[in-house]
Amino acid sequence: MKLAEVPEPVPGPGEVVINVTAAGVNRADLLQRQGFYPPPPGASEILGLECSGTIASTGAAADLGLPAGVQVCALLAGGGYAQQVAVPAGQVMPLPEGVGLVDAGALPEVACTVYSNLAMKAGLQAGEWLLIHGGGSGIGTFAIQWAKAIGAKVIATAGSPGKVAGCLTLGADAAIDYREEDFVSRVKEITDGHGADVILDVVGAKYLDRNLHSLAISGRLVVIGLQGGTNAELDLGRLLSRRATVMGTSLRARPTAEKADICQQVVAEVWPLMAAGKIEPVVERALPLADAAVAHEELAASTHFGKFLLLPERNVAAGVPDLVPSGPAS
Repeated sequence: MKLAEVPEPVPGPGEVVINVTAAGVNRADLLQRQGFYPPPPGASEILGLECSGTIASTGAAADLGLPAGVQVCALLAGGGYAQQVAVPAGQVMPLPEGVGLVDAGALPEVACTVYSNLAMKAGLQAGEWLLIHGGGSGIGTFAIQWAKAIGAKVIATAGSPGKVAGCLTLGADAAIDYREEDFVSRVKEITDGHGADVILDVVGAKYLDRNLHSLAISGRLVVIGLQGGTNAELDLGRLLSRRATVMGTSLRARPTAEKADICQQVVAEVWPLMAAGKIEPVVERALPLADAAVAHEELAASTHFGKFLLLPERNVAAGVPDLVPSGPAS
């Protein structure tokens, strides 16, 4: 990766250009950098799937309702690692009440991923057990808080005592150090044999069979990542006997209209929980945009708790007084 000068983005019909204050760093960025996750057709080749900032200009459309100078955050198909980015207006969201402009850069990707998968796809309900793999990740830290806010019971897996403690601090009912304990037996123990009604999984193939053994009757396994590989055998007998559902989803390649619908529902259903103080962004560290490689190295090492943010140089010079203190990382 390297910094380079590129032409300023020009908003197309129905788009806005945002002056970026902060861009979130996600594991998908690491995959794109390595050549495994190309952007959708027509999307920017620049990394970055979420940002916060202020509206700079709008394209040809009369009803965008986003005048210049308004503070926003946005879900992107690409382009966030920059001073400016063009994005469809439907993927632009107001800041949640009480959340600062810098911290808001850590929200769009995780909020939309968590809500679209746990609420819209898996239908997680109050009183159900949710198992979250990677509880110390950006998605994990947000999912713990959102699930507790709607009344679900949460078990998180994490890879160190510090991260286990961090998950409990965020409200998880139980947390499992997967390096030291078998999460299948621990889930059964914690739930008195019931199992997890919903599992949010970022690991993929490596955990498929163990996830099936962890599911409750009529449980739903949602696979959103493939850190543990892409190919595994599926025990259809166990799937049928548990009356279980396995679903795989991704957010980036969805049509613009679908992403706009998700953003709209997140603003309506999730932002009020943040305004009430039930969910807060968890930021491990904010770095200058020029240090994107450092953020990638630290994210790959999995020693973080929460999100990394990148700040264009002008924002570093201005200071970042609204950063949330980082959680425990180890």
